[in-house]
Amino acid sequence: MRASLIAIILVVGVVASLAYYNYSINIFNPSQVPSPPQRAQEGNHVNAQPGGVPNTTQQADVQERSHEEEQRREGRLTLTELFKYAEQSVVQISVQKGSARGIGSGFIYDVQGHIVTNYHVVENASRVSVTFLDGTEYRARVVGVDPYTDIAVIKVENVSRDKLRPLPLGDSSKLEVGEQVAAIGNPFGLSGSMTSGIVSQLGRMLETANGFNIPDVIQTDAAINPGNSGGPLLNMYGEVIGVNTAIASRTGEFSGIGFAIPSNTVKRIVPVLIEEGRYRHPWLGVSGRDVNAEIAEILGLKEARGFLVIDVVANSAAEKAGIKGGSRTVTLSDGSRIKVGGDVIVAIDGNPVRKINDILVYLQRAKSVGDQITLTVIRDGSVIDVRATLLERPNPLESP
Repeated sequence: MRASLIAIILVVGVVASLAYYNYSINIFNPSQVPSPPQRAQEGNHVNAQPGGVPNTTQQADVQERSHEEEQRREGRLTLTELFKYAEQSVVQISVQKGSARGIGSGFIYDVQGHIVTNYHVVENASRVSVTFLDGTEYRARVVGVDPYTDIAVIKVENVSRDKLRPLPLGDSSKLEVGEQVAAIGNPFGLSGSMTSGIVSQLGRMLETANGFNIPDVIQTDAAINPGNSGGPLLNMYGEVIGVNTAIASRTGEFSGIGFAIPSNTVKRIVPVLIEEGRYRHPWLGVSGRDVNAEIAEILGLKEARGFLVIDVVANSAAEKAGIKGGSRTVTLSDGSRIKVGGDVIVAIDGNPVRKINDILVYLQRAKSVGDQITLTVIRDGSVIDVRATLLERPNPLESP
């Protein structure tokens, strides 16, 4: 079962293959969410139409946008203010895994004592402890885990309310490349460390250490190192917009490329983990290749876009819907061999599909188990629509 699961996970390229998890193995002895502090008003920007002739409707829109921007600027924090606001909400997580001891990070989610971290931090842990900023340590229990997004929720009991200061979750869909962000965590066991940088890119695909693909991931150049795993990536308004989880590196140390699970994924999954202990992911059940120029030429396609279905998993949503896999093998210019003749998925519910990431992001953001989707596919030169009912992705934790 495990092998079949890994087989259907799609290859995502060199960046994912270099992903290194920021979980520090210590072999060297080592509710109500508070509002961020408000800053002083910075003044208004008055915009006018070219030529100085205002249009009443447009002028009102400009003034409204200006007011919204002014309000947002007022809430923007300096790095010093951000750290003071968030530091008491970030914890160090210590785990025992056999004879090894590990250190990770996490942040307080609510006043009931739930803490968000990475799945790989607590995976197979026999003991989990949480240390707050003031040095007090508490035993924690694992409430729920989701290996597919590398998210876990743990809980501490009998902790005074003054220690439980939840951080608000921001809207990661509003992030822009170049936006300033900061990471707080425990790199190499150095508790309460802060680094800053920018959002380097959005919508990355990340392959986890377990072989699963996480779509819609945030890339940042804020320094992230072993021990930062599970800590928050914050915008300059004191909101968590990601959970730090991995870096791309050939050495195992930070080299300018870090990854964080977006806060909108956290919003969708964490409440279910708290309630049910696991999250049911919608699943289509196909594997294949993104269409490049060479594959498009072989298939006789006008454009090099879409996802070529090579294999369809037995008893999956795709098989039940009649999606076709490859029927003959061809050799590409690099010597690799692939099966062609299968469907090429070019849209899902009317949304264009350039590559597999578009499918996975759409399913994660908008769909649940049992939902119906419409796949637009190119089959034997014709464009057709295929309806499919999404099933639950097989749970690797239940595999023999």
